[in-house]
Amino acid sequence: MKYIEKIQQSAAYIQEKLGKIQPGTTALVTGTGLGSLTEAVESPESLPYADIPGFPVSTVPSHAGRLIRGELAGVPVLVLHGRFHLYEGFDAREVTHAVRTLGELSVSTLILTNAAGALNPSFATGAPMLIEDHINLTGTTPLRGQNNDAWGDRFPDMRRVYDPVLRELTLRMALKLGIRLERGVFMQVMGPNMETPAETRMYRSMGADAIGMSTCMEAIAAHHMNIRLLAISCLTNKNLPDCMEEASLQDVIATAERGSGLMTRLLEAILKEIPQLTE
Repeated sequence: MKYIEKIQQSAAYIQEKLGKIQPGTTALVTGTGLGSLTEAVESPESLPYADIPGFPVSTVPSHAGRLIRGELAGVPVLVLHGRFHLYEGFDAREVTHAVRTLGELSVSTLILTNAAGALNPSFATGAPMLIEDHINLTGTTPLRGQNNDAWGDRFPDMRRVYDPVLRELTLRMALKLGIRLERGVFMQVMGPNMETPAETRMYRSMGADAIGMSTCMEAIAAHHMNIRLLAISCLTNKNLPDCMEEASLQDVIATAERGSGLMTRLLEAILKEIPQLTE
């Protein structure tokens, strides 16, 4: 079966089980340790990824692997509770299968969250970081291969991947709530190994403020499909090359879980305002 047909089959199954998705629905992707965001979803209906035809199944224990439909802050949402990573052995198209499916379901706005290590020494651990731009250092892209012109251009412009209106809204909501919000450039690497001190110095010199193993693939695919995009990292640790501390997965998850309360408050405030942006 062709890739496009697999995406369409996934979308058709979701609509069959959850009903027609309202045009203009906002979708969210939860990162490592941020699954508790889903606890705030009201009237949830969910589908395991394993039941959705064509969907990959995450192998990472902290990613539950469920698609949830409900309301968050009174706004209809679809939540991808768990994502797919290149380091699991998936290729870039498989990693972005869920995002492509959201596009087929007419989702107009996508909010990506992730857990990331801070490369900028002035950034606070546990704080959210608004992603203003990204560096894709994985060596691959979900646009590799035959292009589907119905989704987007063969050579999409990448000057404004992250929607400036949504970014400004996020800054206003953080200020209103008294939440410290960092702003910077996110870099995605392949993983799953963490960075060496020498690599950390190189990444910082390239202009990255935070680093992780997800998000850029999804951002490229969403932007290709003309989905408005917002992305926020939860900074779980600091990568300081001259005094590197061990950052185990358990520590990353624990810090992300502690920061999920701030993330939930911020996202709820943002979601309440998104419908007004489209009126």
